[in-house]
Amino acid sequence: QAQLAEVGGGMVQAGGTLRLSCAASELSLLDFAVGWFRQAPGKEREFVAGINWSGRSKFYADSVQDRFTAARDSRANRGYMQMNDLKVEDTAIYYCASSVDGEVDTRPSGYKYWGPGTQVTVSS
Repeated sequence: QAQLAEVGGGMVQAGGTLRLSCAASELSLLDFAVGWFRQAPGKEREFVAGINWSGRSKFYADSVQDRFTAARDSRANRGYMQMNDLKVEDTAIYYCASSVDGEVDTRPSGYKYWGPGTQVTVSS
């Protein structure tokens, strides 16, 4: 059964960095975009970043532009998100997902497989 799993969450102070990785099993990410979403308590799941199948197109939410970077390694069948200059408001559960096609979609409905999520907590 196809599965995704996020690794790399944790607790950091404001201004710190974390790198999330998204590992796929029983699923090739080669032809699919990898999206990153997050959900804070009491809020809806929101798009954070995405990278298309080729790695040539990347999209970011305004709130993380210039701080987060999406990447992928097709040989390793993984996606990544580097998070720099983390802010308290970045605290959330972060999810990776594989798209239903090769391009990034900012809507959760555009993704077929999801990881269970990893907690990111940023303290002041």
